[in-house]
Amino acid sequence: MAVREKFEIELLELKNKLIKLGLQTSAALTASFGALEQQDFDLALEIIEEDVKINLLEEEINDFAILLIAKQQPVASDLRRIISAIKIAADLERMADFAVNIAKSTIRIGKEPFIKPLIHLKQMHGLTIEMIDLSIQAFDKEDIVLAKEVSEMDDEVDSLYGEAIKSLLERANENMAQVTQLTFIARYLERTADHATNIAENIFYMVKGRHYDLNE
Repeated sequence: MAVREKFEIELLELKNKLIKLGLQTSAALTASFGALEQQDFDLALEIIEEDVKINLLEEEINDFAILLIAKQQPVASDLRRIISAIKIAADLERMADFAVNIAKSTIRIGKEPFIKPLIHLKQMHGLTIEMIDLSIQAFDKEDIVLAKEVSEMDDEVDSLYGEAIKSLLERANENMAQVTQLTFIARYLERTADHATNIAENIFYMVKGRHYDLNE
């Protein structure tokens, strides 16, 4: 097998590992919000326990990427793919940490009724999951049009975040402890969207060879 052919196979393996990490992260965030809505402590604990697998996969991606750089001396375009993979893996792992944080907040809230329907949070969650899934598709296809769509959705998440915080603070005198945890969750979702936008920016770098600030 030619050296270049072997390297292409290894680059594909790196891509597949990253896609797997993206799917696991999306699933963790979906499960964490489900645990919140259902006030399901068993599911919340499972999410916390399963996070170690996501951390290990991120480490595996980093080690594999560094090994590729060390042994293959990749050209500029390949090096951008590898470096972008390392950065994207870090963003995905951080998002998975937010899933854990949501699970912990779910346990802290307990079984008491929600002071209000979780409408804004649910909308934020739906958008962030869509952003993650779209960003992984954009990475897989090296598609900057899809990556731009991800960044544009971030504005909508930011708007919902402002509405959620305002709405929650209006009820703070009813149950401050619960309001605090729900505002934390809103923040975790808002930061998840920011990390999805980071992934979009890294896709632009990977394809175009230039850094773009898509949060402007």
